[in-house]
Amino acid sequence: MTLFFPSHDGTATAVTSTVMVMTTSASVPTESEGAIPGGTVTDRLVDANEQYAAAFTDPGMDARPVLHVAVVACMDARLDLHAALGLELGDCHTIRNAGGVVTDDVIRSLTISQRKLGTRSIVLIHHTGCGLEAITEDFRTELEMEVGQRPAWAVEAFRDVDQDVRQSMQRVRTSPFLLHTDDVRGFVFDVRTGLLREIDPA
Repeated sequence: MTLFFPSHDGTATAVTSTVMVMTTSASVPTESEGAIPGGTVTDRLVDANEQYAAAFTDPGMDARPVLHVAVVACMDARLDLHAALGLELGDCHTIRNAGGVVTDDVIRSLTISQRKLGTRSIVLIHHTGCGLEAITEDFRTELEMEVGQRPAWAVEAFRDVDQDVRQSMQRVRTSPFLLHTDDVRGFVFDVRTGLLREIDPA
């Protein structure tokens, strides 16, 4: 950026300055809003990885989480789980999906996590303002009308986030595939305050 400042003799002095704009992913323009300088979003991620790899050193870890815990949470971009929970690389398994609900595939991941990789505790995290509160199972019908095929999966939409956490805890505790269901706790993360609120399973 070039800025012009008036000097005492009435002329203007040009000063060139580099301005860095910090953005969140939400502020990155989509393809319809205009091209991203330097290529696509994926190109940007690949470039970032090259910089990351240049300074990378093998931490010498294996696949077993240090804290023997698996965290199931919503995929919402506002949830920085490691920062919010004070976790470091290698501490936990993180399983994320739309809503953070316990589906058959989540049970699959938890079963492998426990039986093959040694985790024992399970933490379930939903959050305030979840997108699944704004849609219904009619979404499947809309998709069927559009593409001619009805999805085999459920949307898992909900209206009461606390109750959905309880349902998720119940699904975990009653699964015949999981070895450890004594330490299963559920929470709602407040996206405005960053605080977790624990949900009573009763």
